Amino acid sequence: MAARKPEPRNLYALKPLRLVEWESDEHGRVTILIPKFSKGPLARWLQPRLRRPIFRIKLDEYGSFVWLNSDGEKDVRQIGEEMKARFGEVAEPVYDRIGRFLQQLENSKFIGFDKIEKDADKH
Repeated sequence: MAARKPEPRNLYALKPLRLVEWESDEHGRVTILIPKFSKGPLARWLQPRLRRPIFRIKLDEYGSFVWLNSDGEKDVRQIGEEMKARFGEVAEPVYDRIGRFLQQLENSKFIGFDKIEKDADKH
C-alpha cells in the first residue's frame, strides 16, 4: 500500500500552537522540555528513577522568537512580519526559515496547527 501524500497547506493560513512543556531564560531563549519516556511501564517505573528524566532542546534567538509567538492566536504571516521588524534583513528569507522550522517542530509533535477561518473567502 502506497503512503498517502499530505495535502498541501497554505503556510500563511496556519496558526502554530505549542504542545509541549518549555521554559525561557532571562534573555528570552527557549528550552523545550521533553520527557525521555512518556507512555507505558517505562514511563511509570523508570522515568522517576532517572537522574535526568527530560531532554532539553535549546533554541537560538530566531527559534525562540517563533516558539514564543506560536500561541495559537497569531498566524504564520503575522509571526513573519514581526520577525522581519525585530531582526531585519539578517532573518531573511523569513518565511522559508519559519516554514522549515515549524515543519521540524510539527514532525516532532512539539506543535500543532489550527487553520484560520477565512470569512472573506466564504462570501
